[in-house]
Amino acid sequence: MKILLLRTARIKQAITLGEFMYSEPIGLEMVYTMLEEKHQIEIIDLMSEDIDLQDKLKDYQPQVVGITSLCIDVLAVRNAAETVKRYNPNIITVVGGTQAFLDSEAFFTASIDHVMKYTTTENINQLYDYLELGENPPMIDGICSKVNGFETTSQWGVNEYVHPNRQSTTKYRKNYSYFGYQPAAIMGTAQGCSKVCKFCLRWRMEGATENYFPMDFVKEEIRSIKEEHIMIFDNDFLHNGERLKELCDFLESEKINKNFICYASVNGILKNKEVIKRFKKLGLSTVLVGYETFKEEELKNYEKKSSLQDNYETSRYLKETGIDVWASFMLNPDWSIMDFKSFRRYLKTLNSEISTFSPLTPFPNLPLYNEYKDRIIVKKEDYEKWSFGQVTIMPSKMTLRRYYYEILKTNFYINLFGNDISYIIKRFGWLTIFKLGKGSIKLLGKYVKLMNEDVL
Repeated sequence: MKILLLRTARIKQAITLGEFMYSEPIGLEMVYTMLEEKHQIEIIDLMSEDIDLQDKLKDYQPQVVGITSLCIDVLAVRNAAETVKRYNPNIITVVGGTQAFLDSEAFFTASIDHVMKYTTTENINQLYDYLELGENPPMIDGICSKVNGFETTSQWGVNEYVHPNRQSTTKYRKNYSYFGYQPAAIMGTAQGCSKVCKFCLRWRMEGATENYFPMDFVKEEIRSIKEEHIMIFDNDFLHNGERLKELCDFLESEKINKNFICYASVNGILKNKEVIKRFKKLGLSTVLVGYETFKEEELKNYEKKSSLQDNYETSRYLKETGIDVWASFMLNPDWSIMDFKSFRRYLKTLNSEISTFSPLTPFPNLPLYNEYKDRIIVKKEDYEKWSFGQVTIMPSKMTLRRYYYEILKTNFYINLFGNDISYIIKRFGWLTIFKLGKGSIKLLGKYVKLMNEDVL
């Protein structure tokens, strides 16, 4: 079969760092791997290529179009499926990705034939075998098909991680970046996370324990990556000291010279200081650490399993070791004006190279949503607003207008006094400063608009 795999042009969000994390569509690259032996496949990345989808359909004449989804681009995915069906109602449309897992019902529409709640080599090949024969598939684990009333035999499962076929996106790879690191590849070495933080999506999608990929599998993937920069997107990559030691042995013995960026927890860093120092010498340059808040009680409520003292110790250690820190925080809807002031002082004391923040966002269909359900101010179906940039919970200690004002003040404080401008210029150049400034202006425009909406 001729299959077209599609990433839609993401709706532009007015957040200051989002445009710098424009990474490869690794989910589509893995689907390519799962299907390439039996089918003819092409990936179209509309975030990289400005083409008319109908023109591509006329040129390629696919029998199936597969579309990946993120949390906020439901409407873009639906629109793409509708475009496909208008061009040729006989083309089969399949949707997968993050939002298909979190809220598969968002894609139960007339223009979408199959929704992959999760994807494995087994279930996707089973589906495509039926499609190739021109037959309606029976119920398949993890797949909601329109011909079966969008029912499935298994609602829970985890996306299988296979080696992505990165050659399938060759023409786009120069565009893929992570913050200022470009070109950059992304990869995983494990799924799941035993930290089970209250607000986190990842462990709910992948499981509450770490499922490690074999180290030979990890080594093979690192060898295959041509880009200088590698972002490892495990939820907490630095928490397992034995695996880090084996990775360091591998990098050292094969003289692999890459720049590594990864997510890390405070606990994992403090537990594995010595091997992390070794990893730094072998290529680790940057860690993304979720400090989350300046309040001890909030850390406990979020089930972070770390303390403010741990945060300070981690900050000092990373600074001494020379590892760059991109710190992330969540703005609690119960903060007062004084809390925002205290938060800004806290940012200064941690002294991270880059700090980012977003309002606490309780995604629909997850427990945190039920906790705040009486204060939710965004409709479930307003998908574009669940972007981490917009307030979704009514503040308790000030008006919504004033809350946005405090967010704006904090954003400007970070850009002027919090983020290390000299570091950003030295590491990424003046163009990144320009883009950050442009992003701040977008954020200002977005929040001013929200502050003046009638609902306020």
